Order: sequence, then structure tokens, then C-alpha cells
Amino acid sequence: MTEVAFHFNAPDRVAYACRLLRKAAGSGAKVVVTGLPDTLQQLDNALWTFSPTDFVPHCHLESDARVVAASPVILAASIQAVPHQQVLLNLGAAIPDGFDRFERVIEVVGLDDEDRQHARGRWKQYTDQGYTISRHDLVLKTSH
Repeated sequence: MTEVAFHFNAPDRVAYACRLLRKAAGSGAKVVVTGLPDTLQQLDNALWTFSPTDFVPHCHLESDARVVAASPVILAASIQAVPHQQVLLNLGAAIPDGFDRFERVIEVVGLDDEDRQHARGRWKQYTDQGYTISRHDLVLKTSH
């Protein structure tokens, strides 16, 4: 069964996703990131600029098939035709159709009320389907 994790209280969801993707790619994980096209474009831009010394290889799903096959991070508005199913990073408001094909799903939740409301709905959907969820509160991690 797919492992589901919620990372709560990200002050900047895109910046947090960049750090998470840098760690994942550094460990050899293959990650698909899904969300609204605007969010994916913001993430694409941020991945090029968030660190002067690190590069996270990534591409959009619509890129050349060889590039997609070689990229550890794929940005995809729809996950139906992605080439791998190791980790799914959801930056969208809804649970993506087909999430259960992935080994792990990571939900990043920001600080604003609308994002928190959507996250509560996703949490309930996952638990209603029998998934056990691990919770990572980013405020608690940074306050130590």
C-alpha cells in the first residue's frame, strides 16, 4: 500500500519543495511533482535559482521522451502517463487520480487557510480509503 505523508506548515511551499527535491534526487529517488500549471512553472523557475551551488535535474512531462526518461524529477499536471511511480509530491488541492500506483505520496501544506482546508479534505479521503498517514510538522522541526 502507498505510504502517505503530510508535511505541514511550510512557510513557502515551492521553496520547501525545492529542498525536498534536492534531497530526494541526491538520494537517487525518482519523483513526480503534480499541481496546477502555474505552481509547476513557479517550481520549475525556483529549481533553477534556489541554490547557487545545487542543481536538481528536472523537466516537464511534455519534454522530449529521452529527457523525461533520464530526469529524476518530472513536473506533471496529470500523472496518468508518467514513466515512474516511486514518489509523488502533490502540490495540488486535490488527491491526484492514480496516486495509488506510487510507493510514496508526499503532501506539502502551507500556512494559508485555504491550503489547510484542502489538506484536511485530502487527509480525510486518504484515511477513508484505509491509508495510514505520517505527519511531519515543519514548525516543530524548526523550533528545536
